[in-house]
Amino acid sequence: MKAALPLMLMTAAALPAAAMAQSAPSVVPVTGPVVNLSVTESVDSAPDLATVGTGVQTRALTAKEAMSANAAAVDKLIAAILKAGIDRKDVQTSGINLNPQYDYNNRTDGQGPKFIGYEASNQLTVKIRKIAAAGDVIDRMVGAGATNINGPTFGIADDTAVLEKARTKAIAASKARAEYYARQSGYRSVRLLSISEGGETGRVFPAPMMVRADSAAKGTSVEPGQLSTSVTLSVQYVLEK
Repeated sequence: MKAALPLMLMTAAALPAAAMAQSAPSVVPVTGPVVNLSVTESVDSAPDLATVGTGVQTRALTAKEAMSANAAAVDKLIAAILKAGIDRKDVQTSGINLNPQYDYNNRTDGQGPKFIGYEASNQLTVKIRKIAAAGDVIDRMVGAGATNINGPTFGIADDTAVLEKARTKAIAASKARAEYYARQSGYRSVRLLSISEGGETGRVFPAPMMVRADSAAKGTSVEPGQLSTSVTLSVQYVLEK
């Protein structure tokens, strides 16, 4: 058994090298100049998701009273949001705060601010998946006692198809630009060497995002506009004769 060991080791060591020789890919040599390009292309589309921040603030002489009153107010607000057709999974607590409040007015020399109680706040982030209903949902929030409204910000729930369109445009634009450089430099064709998608996908929100009071309907009108979804590609082409 001991005499067979060296042969077994040699055979095991030889196998990876043979496998590597069989699977080694052929490499096409680069004989022409290489063009490095960075291309960004965008696709505009209508948003199908609106995100609104809302919440309630309450004040009381003691911290317990302020938090208790706030909890009741938040329950009322959430009930109104759910009644408006929003799924509970689309309602998320984004912040709870409790802070002492002081009166800094009418201070005499040598006296500090006067303590006047506590302020409690509970903030919610709400996803509205029916853009047309956004104004009504906001009105229901206010009607249920919301003391602040932030947003909306718009988005696309599933942007896979839009991203693919942007990538297709970016690839076509990069090839067209490389072919232009080839023609201008006396070369006949181009060959793709590498491609990578760099950075984060950008979404340019419309400016301004309008949430305005409609005097005729006495409700809130939300204008979603269009979103621009962009993709940036870094590509290399070799120019060939």
